[in-house]
Amino acid sequence: MPRTRQSFESGHHRKFMVVIDETPECDRAVYYASRRAVRTGGKLVMLSVIPTGEANQQWLGVGELMLAEARDEVEKRLDHFAARARHLAGIDAERVIREGSKAEEIQKLIDEDPDIGVLVLAAGTDNKGPGPLVSSLASNRSVTMTIPITIVPGQLTDEELDALA
Repeated sequence: MPRTRQSFESGHHRKFMVVIDETPECDRAVYYASRRAVRTGGKLVMLSVIPTGEANQQWLGVGELMLAEARDEVEKRLDHFAARARHLAGIDAERVIREGSKAEEIQKLIDEDPDIGVLVLAAGTDNKGPGPLVSSLASNRSVTMTIPITIVPGQLTDEELDALA
């Protein structure tokens, strides 16, 4: 059973969660969520998920090396986007790294943190659909979102996002 959101109770702040990945539209989600969080007195949480399927198939030493390299890449990406959020909105983002299925880890973090009130994603900018994460969440029947999802059009400019945030 999902936890009741506590983001508006005393001592709590609504958190905007973004998923940090290698897609170009990720920056649009970070931009919007950062600006929205600062304008509403909220906070920003950044989640990055390391897929473990391939590493689990490798020999122990090789799999561990693959996970360590993936963790280094994820940490660099989180550092980059945390610096971007600090520059854009003057906020320090909470950073979370998980291993596993992206959709399942998103759901777990939302279930664990009752202050997360909005999941912010950005749609892809090409003609291949809304993007891998949006498509994955929409089609994954094992994930039941218990918070609103804001999908930011990936082609919006900073100025357009400022007007919406």
